[in-house]
Amino acid sequence: MTEQIITVSNRAGIHARPSAILVQTTKNFKSNIYMEKNNDRINAKSIMGIITLGASYGTVLKIIADGEDEEDAVDTIVRLFESKFEEE
Repeated sequence: MTEQIITVSNRAGIHARPSAILVQTTKNFKSNIYMEKNNDRINAKSIMGIITLGASYGTVLKIIADGEDEEDAVDTIVRLFESKFEEE
């Protein structure tokens, strides 16, 4: 299992467009991928799950992946967050 803590740094937060990008990205991996906010854990391959987290600017999230490509999955997702989903 690989985990990484990230902070949402794009001003608009994780709305529909970033959620769709996350789902498209996570579906390329065989690992199970989750996101946690406080005690809420969602499947990162579910757009509805991501949207229901309500991750606004400054929200701290934990990315968790478990499977054969878990490290690649977490690294790729962290890079998406670091690039602010190319919105800024």
